[in-house]
Amino acid sequence: MIEFIKVLILSIVEGVTEFLPISSTGHLILVNQFVKLEPQEFSNAFNVIIQLGAIFSVVVLYFRRLNPWDYEKTYKYFPRNYKNLNGQSKFYYRLTHPDKRTIELWKRVIVGVLPAGILGFLFDDFIDEHLFNPMVVATMLLLWGLIIIFVEKRNKNRNAFVHDNIVNVPYKTVLMIGFFQALAMIPGTSRSAATIMGAMILGLSREASAEFSFFLAIPTMLGATLLKVIKNVHGFTGSQWLLIAIGMILSFVVAYIVIKKFMEYISKHDFIPFGIYRIILSLIVFGYFGLSL
Repeated sequence: MIEFIKVLILSIVEGVTEFLPISSTGHLILVNQFVKLEPQEFSNAFNVIIQLGAIFSVVVLYFRRLNPWDYEKTYKYFPRNYKNLNGQSKFYYRLTHPDKRTIELWKRVIVGVLPAGILGFLFDDFIDEHLFNPMVVATMLLLWGLIIIFVEKRNKNRNAFVHDNIVNVPYKTVLMIGFFQALAMIPGTSRSAATIMGAMILGLSREASAEFSFFLAIPTMLGATLLKVIKNVHGFTGSQWLLIAIGMILSFVVAYIVIKKFMEYISKHDFIPFGIYRIILSLIVFGYFGLSL
């Protein structure tokens, strides 16, 4: 029962923080100081693998947007008279005539994940061993809190946004956003904060930046999760895998709700409150763990 309560707390923290620019990994590292799963190897893997639930929340919420064969989006490619399909079924015609703009979106997602995918594969073990600690988290919370406030202040009095649709973003810009995302390998940075702020710096609107951050999360987090699963598939017990499954389900439900509320919020407000929150939290962490040294 105690282990289940720990999983419940950690999964809620993951679901709430994963897509907000406040660092889910950083929060999980901090929460693990008080609510910790054992052993440490399982705890580290659990924190990553339950992100799969959060990924599925994006897929469910944006399924039609991400599905190139969605009926309504592809309707314009359908001939009005299906008798002229030369014997092809409606299903086959739809399958071979995907929505072109959705294909362009997925191309940009693939380009955007390349930097994090390559660097993550190369440095995953080093990061786990040397950077997963409260002081690194506190430093990154503070730094990116300041960056969020700076970017929003810079954009306040000028028309800074060039792109409000991801499909129109040049591939060079997409690749640069991908390198911003790679910075999030440092715990406490926040993948969402790095990609959203990077995208805004490069001219994307708040809504487009947030959505692109969500879409980049699908292959990025899926890759990170699969890497952990492959490394630990024979290392965990059945009960440990059960805890992971429960964690994924809980993080899915919570993340689903948070994403909907988050998009409603940023349609009318900026990210400055998140920057302030990060700074306050970083000072608390510095104080608490500094006194503990």
